[in-house]
Amino acid sequence: MTSRALRNWYLVHKWTSLVSTLFLLLLCLTGLPLIFHEEIEHYFEPHLELGPITADSPRIDYDKVIAGALAARPGEVVRFVGFDREEPLGVITTAPTLLPPPLEGHAQSFDTRTGELFPPEPPDQGFMNLMLRLHTDLFLGLPGYLFLGLMGLLLVASLVSGVVVYTPFMRKLDFATVRAGRSMRLKWLDLHNLLGIATLIWLLAVGVTGVINTLALPILGLWQSGQLAEMTAPYKDAPPLQSLGSLHKALESAQQAAPDMQASFVAFPGTQFSSQHHYAVFMRGTTPLTARLLKPALVDARTGELTDMREMPLYVKTLLVSQPLHFGDYGGLPLKIIWALLDIVAIVILASGLYLWLGRRRAPLERRLAELDNGGLAAEGKA
Repeated sequence: MTSRALRNWYLVHKWTSLVSTLFLLLLCLTGLPLIFHEEIEHYFEPHLELGPITADSPRIDYDKVIAGALAARPGEVVRFVGFDREEPLGVITTAPTLLPPPLEGHAQSFDTRTGELFPPEPPDQGFMNLMLRLHTDLFLGLPGYLFLGLMGLLLVASLVSGVVVYTPFMRKLDFATVRAGRSMRLKWLDLHNLLGIATLIWLLAVGVTGVINTLALPILGLWQSGQLAEMTAPYKDAPPLQSLGSLHKALESAQQAAPDMQASFVAFPGTQFSSQHHYAVFMRGTTPLTARLLKPALVDARTGELTDMREMPLYVKTLLVSQPLHFGDYGGLPLKIIWALLDIVAIVILASGLYLWLGRRRAPLERRLAELDNGGLAAEGKA
């Protein structure tokens, strides 16, 4: 590689790293508790005691459950009904309007076997919600999503350029060499290079899936204007609903159409995942992978009859697969622990890259490039 090309790659690596360092550190720090969000929430939130089922136990009637939830929240409307993957629990989300501000919703859990309602839960505004909002959109909504997506792209560019700059260094020393007997700065440089190349695939996977996740709102909008519009086209000129039909019947219709799947959540008419005339029942598979892939079944909210059911487009499936992969949420607790350890390594890489840059910020660029022949520069400036 010519010195000019190496110089250009170095500059790409340096500035993409420096621009994104602080934000990537924020994402790593907030992402660490989010990896274990289920375990943390289960520990701190009150555990719902599910009683045993007997021959005399009542069987759930979803219409009665909805009526009970609305009675507990007078003046509100139901937006969603969700179902837990592991326990026989469901959650009804209500709000003053069908499209409220993000923090105005209320949740009420229920037993999906008997229909027993548990006390309403307060809006989630605690520590985990703070971490989630900082990690996803910096409390800025769509602009925050897109900004963090840009930081993710800079991370990918930094990793690729870092590999290019690191390649000549690999020719000078054996892999995993850390020159601990030399200066402190050189030791940290070797550790920075080693940790970066050892976790490269994971960093790329997390970076790319993170960028995809920041496009969730545009992807949802594209699905709404595309597939959802096609599925609801026959109802375009239908008169507004005067009242909603049976949710229980709608769930039965969706289950009959996909007997090998389970209901993941139901979007009520008028919400962003449905139309003005349909219950949108999103079905999921039963394996660790297919449980993340959703299949929408549109059910006439007046008659309870299935009107359409289709596979999600590829761009939506990509988003659905990327979300759990980003947090290591596929293989249970062991994979989450691995993800957390890798996250800590990423924090060390970012911090050491910043330390290396601050310690050498006054050295001329030509001198730094010349030191490459002696193994002195590999991924300097990486953050």
